[in-house]
Amino acid sequence: KIAGGTQYTLRLLPVGGYVAMEGEGSPESNQAERAGEDQPPAWENPIPPEERTGIPFPQAAIWKRAATMAAGPLMNFVLGFVVLAGVIGLGSDPIVSRVLYQIEEGALCGQTGLAAGDEIVAVNGRRCFVANDILYELARTQDARADFTVRRDGQLVELPDVRFDTYTDQDGNARMDIGFTVYALEKTPANVLKESLNYELYYGRIIFTSLADLLRGRESINNLSGPVGIVSAISQAASYGLADLLEMLVLITVNLGIFNLLPIPALDGGRLVFLAAEAVLRRPVSERLQETLTLATFLLLFGLMIFATYNDVIRLFTGGF
Repeated sequence: KIAGGTQYTLRLLPVGGYVAMEGEGSPESNQAERAGEDQPPAWENPIPPEERTGIPFPQAAIWKRAATMAAGPLMNFVLGFVVLAGVIGLGSDPIVSRVLYQIEEGALCGQTGLAAGDEIVAVNGRRCFVANDILYELARTQDARADFTVRRDGQLVELPDVRFDTYTDQDGNARMDIGFTVYALEKTPANVLKESLNYELYYGRIIFTSLADLLRGRESINNLSGPVGIVSAISQAASYGLADLLEMLVLITVNLGIFNLLPIPALDGGRLVFLAAEAVLRRPVSERLQETLTLATFLLLFGLMIFATYNDVIRLFTGGF
């Protein structure tokens, strides 16, 4: 169906989406042209030339094409921000700050640097956007010790080697006792919007950190999840309530936004790299090279998805979820 100059199609498998801008050929039409066919398929140019407006997409300014490529992934972040604002603003949970309210009496962390009134800025050199960042970074530490950067009396203060008390749980596992509490913030519109942005940065950093841990071998590739794992996680979040389900939606949509911006040829980020190369070289990257790299990385990604789905199925039957 053609509406407003745009042709919409329903495909057999309604998974993902494909967009062909005016002047861009599909892989099928490009292959047909190289094979010597004079006319592209009828659906390739559904609008008569005399009725078209503007210029073909490949002839548009590089910055305009880059903005168009980035618009899709960026809308994932917009959606995540809107959902977070709703969850934080309408939810019953308070906004938790990063300012220490009290250090427990005799707590080791108080004896080794932390003090009431400190605003935690970073843990082990990693910026903390929300209170959960503190817990996430402490969970990644070893030997129950970490380096802190705090804001104290308006000044940034470095606190190296802050140590924490530990205890053993009923299962015999060593646990860390953080030994402090933090202030809650009033739910003003400004605080809600700021916390929504900070939580989006928090989710984004978790995704980047997890990817880095995977590449460095700190996380096993067997922990990857595919569509089956995502559905299972959504189902589990839904069982906890609407707020948890919406937070899972935010995590997924931010994940999609970041993933699509990775500099991989099969993704929008890869196309942005090609546009950057075009800006530097002052000529487009060879279309055949683009298609070859895109096909190769698509096959790799497809293989990775199959592997992740296999992991999901194994965990599903072994009760690993």
